[in-house]
Amino acid sequence: MKKNILVAPVLKWAGGKRQILPSIEPFIPKKISTYVEPFVGGGALLFHLQPKKAIINDFNKELMNVYQVIRENPDELISLLQKHQKENSEEYYYSVRSLDRDEDYNKMPEIEKAARILYLNKTCYNGLFRVNSSGQFNAPYGKYKNPAIVNDITIKAVSNYFNSVNLKLMTGDYKNALKGLRKDAFVYLDPPYMPISSSANFTGYTESGFDYSKQVELRDECVKLHKKGIKFLQSNSYTKEILELYSDSLMFKIEVVQAKRSINSKANKRGDIAEVLIYNYEKE
Repeated sequence: MKKNILVAPVLKWAGGKRQILPSIEPFIPKKISTYVEPFVGGGALLFHLQPKKAIINDFNKELMNVYQVIRENPDELISLLQKHQKENSEEYYYSVRSLDRDEDYNKMPEIEKAARILYLNKTCYNGLFRVNSSGQFNAPYGKYKNPAIVNDITIKAVSNYFNSVNLKLMTGDYKNALKGLRKDAFVYLDPPYMPISSSANFTGYTESGFDYSKQVELRDECVKLHKKGIKFLQSNSYTKEILELYSDSLMFKIEVVQAKRSINSKANKRGDIAEVLIYNYEKE
């Protein structure tokens, strides 16, 4: 299947991988039966590779609902986004943002929830998807002159891709996406990163956070994958803790790459940051 260059991320996502795709590409095995991405986020690598068979998961229900709606109702979604674009203002933004504070929010049609998230993502400050401890969207208004709210070409291209391949969408614990995989599956793991310092503990994609014990659990899952003969590649932060967790050189290989980070509340924290790629196979 020929790749479609219009297939690209539909949301701006903290920790998105667009900037380091050239560094990741040499690590991708040539033969993959099933591509598995348990922390899919903005899906930059998925959309770059466009595998014919894939399993994608995220703990963030709102995000996975966006993908479900794009697959099933792209035209209706685009028309709702056009309405949001017409109404867009600071006051309107905060009224839309406040909808998830209402106890009836769960009764809102999934397509309206998806349009809301895309609208907020395109108009909030710095394109940050951030929720508070109650799981409510809490990023402030971005005050952009002409935000690309509708993005119909990308939505249609992604919808066509989703409908032309064997794609399983999952929501919840990443470990569920790792069950029952065959040997020639390939798993790309992009978890919430280990904080580089105590001041950098941004875990705002889900209200649950992802602490050190979760990083240990993830390492143990990687050990299980290795023992089953399943290839995996993981992105994480270049920290003492991560290097120690993956210090078994008979099992894990580690390479350091430079990533550009444009999403950070502090401007001086944006720019080149060292990250690690952890993998368990010979590069082809």
